[in-house]
Amino acid sequence: MSIDYWMVTAGALLLAMALGSTLLGRLPITTAIIYLAVGALLGSLGFGVLDIDPIAQSVLLHRLSEAAVVISLFTAGLKLRIEWNDRRWLPPLRLAFLAMVVTIGLIALAGMIGLGLSAGAAILLGAILAPSNPDLASDIEVADPDDQDRVHLALTGEAGFNDGAAFPFIMLGLGLLGLHDLGPFGWRWVAVDLVWAVADGLTIGALLGMAVGRLVVYLRGRQHEAASLGELLTLGLMAFAYGGAHVLHTYGFLAVFAAGLALRRVEFHDTAGKFGEAVEEMHQRGGDTATDPDTAAVHLAEELLGFNEQLVQVAELALVLVIGSLLASHMFAIDLVWFLPLMLLVIRPVAAAAGLLGSRTVPTERILVSWFGIKGIASLYYLMYAIDHGLAEETARQLLPIVVVTVAVSIVVHGITVTPVMRWYEARGKRSRTGAG
Repeated sequence: MSIDYWMVTAGALLLAMALGSTLLGRLPITTAIIYLAVGALLGSLGFGVLDIDPIAQSVLLHRLSEAAVVISLFTAGLKLRIEWNDRRWLPPLRLAFLAMVVTIGLIALAGMIGLGLSAGAAILLGAILAPSNPDLASDIEVADPDDQDRVHLALTGEAGFNDGAAFPFIMLGLGLLGLHDLGPFGWRWVAVDLVWAVADGLTIGALLGMAVGRLVVYLRGRQHEAASLGELLTLGLMAFAYGGAHVLHTYGFLAVFAAGLALRRVEFHDTAGKFGEAVEEMHQRGGDTATDPDTAAVHLAEELLGFNEQLVQVAELALVLVIGSLLASHMFAIDLVWFLPLMLLVIRPVAAAAGLLGSRTVPTERILVSWFGIKGIASLYYLMYAIDHGLAEETARQLLPIVVVTVAVSIVVHGITVTPVMRWYEARGKRSRTGAG
């Protein structure tokens, strides 16, 4: 498929989404489902004009999906307007780490027993499918910085952390396959891949985000400098945090997410009350709000969040199209008949229940969190990362259909259910608040 056809397809889809967004919002369907369907039509399931060999072109897909995940994580960090010592962090943290470990373990067990995978390949499969991507169904992610709904916070925070926290288990799987040095008795994996890379990735990102945020607010509010080019600022911070984390042998995904969180914290500390109210007040003030000391932080946050949300939409379009194009008739093997229900109806609910055990979430919230563990672009990235780092072609072709079909089915099933289910949940919440009043 030539670049001209790519441009026509992408342009037509973006125009359609922009012009039909209101209608789409009323339907039980997401933009990701539409992108997936178009990708399937363009791929081998349809007209065959978008022909991608994921093994031969793993480097390209690795880098494209890498960029998409980075953008998604930074944007998620910008949306989470919560103090770092707030108890509301506990559910997403427990989901991102405890529930993720349970997910990887159960998938690995199913892979070894049901799919005949080796321990290394089974753990690798578990780590590939563990991350979640709520941005593929926007009704379940944090809608704006003032959104304090516990389901939205749990799912968005979980995805922000587990997209990077899955990396140690990717390295464990590759190590058991002889493609990564785990050290004697696994000491290097524990010390470097698990402890150092996770903790320092978060620390590096947080420090960079805080420093850049404070510097920009100071330059704009006190020195009347750096008042424009917010797009370059967000791209620069994402690249610097991600690249810097890798230079120091830590996880760039966690660094980028932490940078977004820290940048949001700068605005949170400088703003009294809700962000939406602060933005409205800022616009009423008029003048150059970017360089006004009282509004510089709010202006910066609004500017960066708006730009990043647009980047996320473009990245989603490109990568979900690719996922759809990778679908092929031979991928729908008999093993998926039992693996998909096990993954969606057993493994995710059990893992989420384990992660939320003892939390303050109510049963309805736990059920929603258990169901909406959407798989997406992060899974494609990790699969391409493994292939790009020496995964044997035979193993890669065994994992490829499982991963691609699982992601595609998750996008469709969760995408169809998200609108009616979340409308019911929101209406139920309004009734409860009215009754309590």
